[in-house]
Amino acid sequence: MSRPTGQEEPDPYGTRGASTTDVAFAALLEDSAEELYDSAPCGYVSTLMDGTIAKINATLLDWLGLARAAVVGQRRFTDLLTVGGKLYHETHFAPLLRMQGEINGIALEVRRADGTRIPVLVSSTVKYGSEGEPLLIRTTLFDARDRRAYEEELLRRRQEAEAARKRAEADRARLQEALAVLQQSLLPAVLPVIPGLEVASYYHTASPDRLGGDFYDLFPLDGKRWAFFLGDVSGKGPRAAALTSLTRYTLRAAALHDPDPVATLATLNTVLHEQYSGGDPRYCTAICGVLEPDGDSGAVTVRLASGGHPPALILRADGTCDFLPTPGGLLVGILPDARFTTATTTLTPGDSLLLYTDGITEARTGPDRALYGDDALRTFATGHTGSPPQTVIQELTGLLDSFGDGLDDDTALLALGVPADPRP
Repeated sequence: MSRPTGQEEPDPYGTRGASTTDVAFAALLEDSAEELYDSAPCGYVSTLMDGTIAKINATLLDWLGLARAAVVGQRRFTDLLTVGGKLYHETHFAPLLRMQGEINGIALEVRRADGTRIPVLVSSTVKYGSEGEPLLIRTTLFDARDRRAYEEELLRRRQEAEAARKRAEADRARLQEALAVLQQSLLPAVLPVIPGLEVASYYHTASPDRLGGDFYDLFPLDGKRWAFFLGDVSGKGPRAAALTSLTRYTLRAAALHDPDPVATLATLNTVLHEQYSGGDPRYCTAICGVLEPDGDSGAVTVRLASGGHPPALILRADGTCDFLPTPGGLLVGILPDARFTTATTTLTPGDSLLLYTDGITEARTGPDRALYGDDALRTFATGHTGSPPQTVIQELTGLLDSFGDGLDDDTALLALGVPADPRP
């Protein structure tokens, strides 16, 4: 039937003249509640209190691959779950729901008609009658496949990260073991026994992940004299280890050829300067000397020379302690014609000679992280004058430990002393 000219069409929803957004919103109002329920993006199911399914939406049926007639009144909610899900529902989910009246966000799995599984998050609420009696259970299921995939990926990445961490720890342990073996190869395995003399040593490695550059040695020259040296090469790591090896064997060979400490250091200086005089100069500090015991008096004559190294400490049996000056000693390997000077002293019963590298004096102490310094070391050593070398080294080891992370450099210690009560 045609409408008279000039008469407008009816506008039951009041959308005439409205924006496109308003029109789209108004169109949603045409969906019935049943359509919204059936086509919801989540699964809905209502059951009797015994779990028998009374109502289920199309979304959940589609997930399950089942027909409505095969579910409503025919199955219980637990029939939709996997075996593990059913067990959890009966032992935990259902009892909590009866006590609380609702339960939210429980992870379960539903079983599809083809046997596959869908992870879901389940929330249930009990509907009560006017007298407070439970009537039915309304349950909402959210598809958790994307979340499960995310969690599995996250777990996989965590497992990979943990495996990588374990591999890194194993690699580091193997590296540390190799470095420790290499470090020990650059030091004497044991110190020799010298008649009429006591000796002790200690080597502190600042980091198990890095080769140090400190070194020392003590070895016989002939039937009456013994040579010693202690020093520190420039740098750290493999290149420092190579320099340490060259330095040690050069000092040994030079001392055996000419025991004079000045000649020994001069030979080392020539070797290092020729080897590293190119674009990457390498050098070291070193102190070396010769011990000559006197079997009649028990005294030991010490002749030594230093190349840029901290001076040795003399701990006397009378309670005094002081540095043995070695003036004029330059860093070994810097100049082609470095000059060194010999210093001489005598150790009598109860006296000790202490050699050390600068790791101990350059340690940081106290809240202001001040350098420990030479004076503090001399004061500490004074408190242990008259003690045998083993005791002196033991006390110094405790001092190094007390520095904690303030000790960030390798430290070598070598103590040589005449027993206070010499025995044949």
